[in-house]
Amino acid sequence: MTEPRRQVLVAFATASGSTREIAERIGGRLRAVADVAMLPAGPGVELDRFDAFVIGSAVHDMAWLPPARGLAQRLAPVVRGRPVWFFSVAGIDPRGRTRTWMAHQEAARVARGLPGELHPRDHRLFGGVVRMDGVPLWGRLFYRLARQHPGDQRDWPAIDAWADEVAGALASSPLDAGSR
Repeated sequence: MTEPRRQVLVAFATASGSTREIAERIGGRLRAVADVAMLPAGPGVELDRFDAFVIGSAVHDMAWLPPARGLAQRLAPVVRGRPVWFFSVAGIDPRGRTRTWMAHQEAARVARGLPGELHPRDHRLFGGVVRMDGVPLWGRLFYRLARQHPGDQRDWPAIDAWADEVAGALASSPLDAGSR
């Protein structure tokens, strides 16, 4: 008799689509060890049926988008020990020493806006797709000073490696039917 597969929610909030594409990539890799539901973050997401959660959002003004923040708020009282992972997608490419430090600062600012009682196993920041259309002068100057450039900043090997870490953690922990 085969063990039941873990039910994992991969939820995302996206502004222009790159966060959704990252979530799809993560969900695709998690399907090797679990049944995965890919859903946009929002009030209609039913949380009780899932054994684990991976929630991600684009970062705007140093915060997750409102649908993802709302989902995290709803998740906090029902998580009951089930594993949670967060990922954020920002304009900062986290590769390089200075940019790694900036990415950690960005992730810490984002985390301060999320429920502290969730205790995610990890919160990873990934670069997204940066478009400079409509960005004010100060924003363009910041990007230049940070040695950033517009375009696709997604590091697919890093995203795959992180998704594989999450999959490994899911596969190595027993399914606790009492957690739901």
